[in-house]
Amino acid sequence: QLQLVESGGALVEPGGSLRLSCAVSGSAPGYYTIGWFRQAPGKEREGVASITESGIASKTEDSLKDRFDISRDNAVNTVYLHMNNLKPDDPAVYYCAADVIHASLALIPARYTYWGQGTQVTVSP
Repeated sequence: QLQLVESGGALVEPGGSLRLSCAVSGSAPGYYTIGWFRQAPGKEREGVASITESGIASKTEDSLKDRFDISRDNAVNTVYLHMNNLKPDDPAVYYCAADVIHASLALIPARYTYWGQGTQVTVSP
């Protein structure tokens, strides 16, 4: 099984930038996808971005792709979420998760088996 640990959440001012990290350890029976999700209080968990194990393919939700980007460094088994021009509606707990079954970039939370504990992002002047 896989273990995922997020880090990098912080308090930033509007317009600021953050890079979140997701350290991946353990093993999976085959290829897997890592996804980033976020959940704000009182809202459903929503997908942000995803990337394949090789890093060759990735996607970012259309509403965020002008500000957010996903990458990975397989040398250190870490997936990153780069967030720029943070806005007041971006605060949430950000989670990374692994889909070890579907070989897809789809950001459907129910498809993801392994989850990290989350990291808090706050945007405030």
